[in-house]
Amino acid sequence: MSLAALSDWFLAQLPLYGPALLGITTFLSCLALPVPSSLMMIAAGAFVASGDLSLPMVAATAYAGAVTGDQLGFLLGRRAGRFLPKPGTRRGDLIAAAMDGLRRRGSVTVFLSRWLFSALGPWVNLAAGASGFAHPRFALADLLGEAVWVAAYVGLGIVFGANLQAAADLAANAVGFLGAGAAALALGAWLWHALRASTRGGA
Repeated sequence: MSLAALSDWFLAQLPLYGPALLGITTFLSCLALPVPSSLMMIAAGAFVASGDLSLPMVAATAYAGAVTGDQLGFLLGRRAGRFLPKPGTRRGDLIAAAMDGLRRRGSVTVFLSRWLFSALGPWVNLAAGASGFAHPRFALADLLGEAVWVAAYVGLGIVFGANLQAAADLAANAVGFLGAGAAALALGAWLWHALRASTRGGA
């Protein structure tokens, strides 16, 4: 079954199974399975706008599914960490450096990967668990980030419920714009620090 056909199937089941299916979808998406979680939340928001679904139930199940999936991914990473290559090899040293960066700047990484860079979310969950990242810090960033994700996509469905494609396009464009902005800010910060270091070295 193609991804488009799979998305159509999930959307067709939403009126029948409602919030329960939505929660299952967000849960599976956080384990890197190819399910249309964002589109499902937009569609659920449209059903909320039409009065066919309850907003508290839609928001609660989408949020609970996402957070549960993230926590499971984190725990799987904890177990899988022992199988990662050890430092001393090129690959092991790269993984060690990545894990160290996640430990030092992990909360921001976890938060943004819930909604701004959501495609990376499942892999961040595994990496955070494998790196030894503190679970309370992961959980707090996860709870906040998933709240933004659910609110944004269900909200889009409520506002643009008459045109799901327009809502989906708007979400994709907004995420792309924000992602490009974040990359530009990161590049600017790197250039600024590099310039300052060069100036100090020249002095």
